[in-house]
Amino acid sequence: MVNITQKVDPIKLDISIEQLKQYANDAGIESLVSVLETLRNDPDNESLLRVLTDTFARLGIAQGAVLTYAPYVRYLLLDDIFGDTQ
Repeated sequence: MVNITQKVDPIKLDISIEQLKQYANDAGIESLVSVLETLRNDPDNESLLRVLTDTFARLGIAQGAVLTYAPYVRYLLLDDIFGDTQ
């Protein structure tokens, strides 16, 4: 289970979204960007963190681009970055 000890920062999410759109503009990450935008608008919704983890797990090789261009996503997924924990 995802366990965030600090609040989600909408400003950092916005930066991550813009970085992904600019540098990793790939149709394969559109679903992740959508989840990030939803989380940015509702940062207190912990269920969105599970959606983020699941969406990230389905990205395959595109995970590398996400972690490179949006390092804040790594922070959000820190407890379960590869979706190994249920």
